[in-house]
Amino acid sequence: MRVLRWIWKLLVGIKDALVLLLLLCFFGLLFAALNTRPNPALARSGALVIKFEGALVEQPADADTLSLVSGSAPADKELRLRDVIRALHSAATDSAVKSVVLDLDRYAGGAPAATAAVAEAIDGVRRANKPVLAYATGYIDSDYLIAAHASEVWLDPMGAVLLEGYGRPQLYYKGLLDKLGVTAHLYRAGKYKSYGEPYILTHASPEAKEADQALVDSLWTVWLDNVKRARPQAKLTDYLADPASVIVPAGSNAAGALKAGLVDKIGDRIAFGKRVAELSGDAAKPRPGDYAAMPIANYLAAHAEPAAGAVGVLTIAGDIVDGERGPGTAGGDTIARLLLDELQKKDIKALVVRIDSPGGSVTASERIRSAILEAKARGLPVVVSMGSVAASGGYWVATPAEKIYAEPQTITGSIGVFGILPTFEGSLAKLGLSADGVGTTPLSGQPDVYRGVSPQFARLMQASIDDIYRRFTGLVAQSRHLPQAKVDDIAQGRVWAGGTSRQLGLVDQFGGLDDAIAFAAGRAGLSEAESRPRWIEREPNSLKALLKSLFHAGGDEPSSAALDPMTRIARQPQDAIGGALSEVMTLLQGSAVQARCLECGGFQPLPPTDSRVTDRLLMAGAKL
Repeated sequence: MRVLRWIWKLLVGIKDALVLLLLLCFFGLLFAALNTRPNPALARSGALVIKFEGALVEQPADADTLSLVSGSAPADKELRLRDVIRALHSAATDSAVKSVVLDLDRYAGGAPAATAAVAEAIDGVRRANKPVLAYATGYIDSDYLIAAHASEVWLDPMGAVLLEGYGRPQLYYKGLLDKLGVTAHLYRAGKYKSYGEPYILTHASPEAKEADQALVDSLWTVWLDNVKRARPQAKLTDYLADPASVIVPAGSNAAGALKAGLVDKIGDRIAFGKRVAELSGDAAKPRPGDYAAMPIANYLAAHAEPAAGAVGVLTIAGDIVDGERGPGTAGGDTIARLLLDELQKKDIKALVVRIDSPGGSVTASERIRSAILEAKARGLPVVVSMGSVAASGGYWVATPAEKIYAEPQTITGSIGVFGILPTFEGSLAKLGLSADGVGTTPLSGQPDVYRGVSPQFARLMQASIDDIYRRFTGLVAQSRHLPQAKVDDIAQGRVWAGGTSRQLGLVDQFGGLDDAIAFAAGRAGLSEAESRPRWIEREPNSLKALLKSLFHAGGDEPSSAALDPMTRIARQPQDAIGGALSEVMTLLQGSAVQARCLECGGFQPLPPTDSRVTDRLLMAGAKL
């Protein structure tokens, strides 16, 4: 009988193994079929169509497997800045591209530096004497900056141009925490390090307000100069000062924008399509409003990136966190491993670090910095290219560079450190609860969330913050060849725009990623072929790609972004609440000591969120 039972178990095990193998083969073949589908035909010539669906980002976020399977993955899309720039650069010299269409109806925004980079690339297309046409139901600040550089700006008859400028309100939680009996213990270094202020104050401190006002004024000045250069005929100053006085006499928002010279044509999509067809040709089987179109995805697939060269480009995008993370979040272990693995291959002879991060965990920032130092120790030139944001921990990882490039709109600095710990002794008292216990040292049971932190723990925590701040400013002083006293004066957690940071010595030169790559290649003495970038990135996850195909996550569904500017502005309270929840969630996750820039969030599009946001608020942590 034992032998029979053993044989039966063996047969069942073989059966289960065969079933599993067949399932793996089935999904493998399905995945291969989905990935070997021929690309949709690309017109021989026509208009390059760039649909700005979702947010413009340095590195699109990677949805987690559970959300893909459950259907709670973010519906909003993200458009990679590098792809848009490459398409525009290629279109400028491609004889098949007769015009470029910028469809901004579903644009969810982008940070100032990213938006300006796209505008500059559009100028390159126009210098090649190719028409660029922009269309939207309505424009607000970020999309109008892009549209302003087009040769023709079209507006839907029902649309409007509503320009708000920079700035946003910040929620302060002190009053709510008092009602709940929660005590927030804030430890910080830098009088402008305002990340934790909403938890200990009911309004902005004078120092924080002064710094924030200087930042928005600087960025808004750059925006105005950019738009005025692109559209000198526009009566921008009058429109911004009193839009109602321009719009009301004209009879409609669209007519007012046309009268002020902010747009060139008013028309629906059919009229716009006919105009594009005049310039670029008719579609193969035209319907009203159709034209010969070359969608950006198909165009990029047909014009692959050149073969990799010897300039490694390491992207640090999103919050800097400990451990392993996918694209869109800078996992310290992930990024360090990617770089160290690349160094072992010995394929790169120079390194460009592309940073688009408001900071985060101190330990993760140091982990990344150490890996970059290893590249430097091997004799590779190290150059930093700052994107939209390179602040706090984002500046920490920039310190090994021999040269730092940034844009005038880059947000940087925020050289400061903080930690925040909530305790609930007041909450327990309101419920009639109390806590007691014993310990062997002054640090036993600390931080004590039931009874509050001890004076010894508080002193130790502040001393740790001060020590990290001294290390931070010391790294900056050493790398930027500045006296420690001067660094301390310009640090203090204060955030600077690119123009000011260059004057202060935090940045060496204005320029984009291409400029940084060219400089690094020159320093390494590379040939033209070797001077091309080699992207140091995490390989796409095959399982997630399969799940996206199966469940249509991020597929052809339209973005949830609103079309008209009135609706987009009306949704801002909802977005602000979402942003506040995101900030709280960020604060409650991760390491206890962080270098993070709160102000930077007001200039970046909100990341796509899933249905589990409120659940994550229950998780604990703190940020740099």
